[in-house]
Amino acid sequence: MSGATEIAVAPPRLVPARAGRGSRLARQTGAIALSIVAVVVLWQWAATSGAINGQLFGSPAGIFASLRQGLTTGSLISDTLVTLYETLLGLAIGSIAGTLCGLGLWFVPGLARPAEGFSIVLNSVPKIALGPLIVIWFGSGMTSKVWLAAISTYAVSMIAAAASMREVDADLLNLFRSLDASPGKVFRKLILPSAVPWIFSALRMNVGFALIGAIVGEYIASQNGLGHEIFVAGSLFDLNTVWLGIIVLTLLASLMTAVVRLVEERVVSWKPGS
Repeated sequence: MSGATEIAVAPPRLVPARAGRGSRLARQTGAIALSIVAVVVLWQWAATSGAINGQLFGSPAGIFASLRQGLTTGSLISDTLVTLYETLLGLAIGSIAGTLCGLGLWFVPGLARPAEGFSIVLNSVPKIALGPLIVIWFGSGMTSKVWLAAISTYAVSMIAAAASMREVDADLLNLFRSLDASPGKVFRKLILPSAVPWIFSALRMNVGFALIGAIVGEYIASQNGLGHEIFVAGSLFDLNTVWLGIIVLTLLASLMTAVVRLVEERVVSWKPGS
């Protein structure tokens, strides 16, 4: 049309979803960091002013002193590496064994219910009750801690893998069967891919369980590791070293969980919302 005024309209600016998630994560991280700083400042003020008993509750300054001493002597690093090794090895053994057993039930469905029932019973047994048996069978060295960590993670992985097969899309399963696909092909093409998110979900939970298993073993019988360090410090009423051990354990668990999540994002990239 002649004489008409043309108005150029800029296309809407699209903000990537990942950028939105990144800014939201930054805000959450900042809020958490500020909360931690506020707690530390308030805690130190209370201990210094006498509002709380510093010997009974510890103090940030005392924890920092224990950290400096542990780094100077090298005991903190060595104990952390021992516990980390026990946890990772137990996590790998228990998670892999549980996942393989759970997925293997696809080929023997008649054993699924009894196997899941056994895993639930095993998971309900307090691991500290099994600790003395494991130490007697495998000694007070690192092997018993690895086995305790593995036992602590086996049941969760097995139950998750077995449950994942019941959640497979029935229509897809019928489609495979209508095409005369062999059980092995159905397992590789449908069952296993469907189980991957469940496997990673169990792995995230197992990080904490494996760490608990290793620490329980170190509590019962050990000469090194963070659990042993916390146990000895508690016996001596050294609350600052106890707090230091708890903080390091929390950081280890957070780091391992973050690594699992990072790997999951790469492997399960096809999952909606990833």
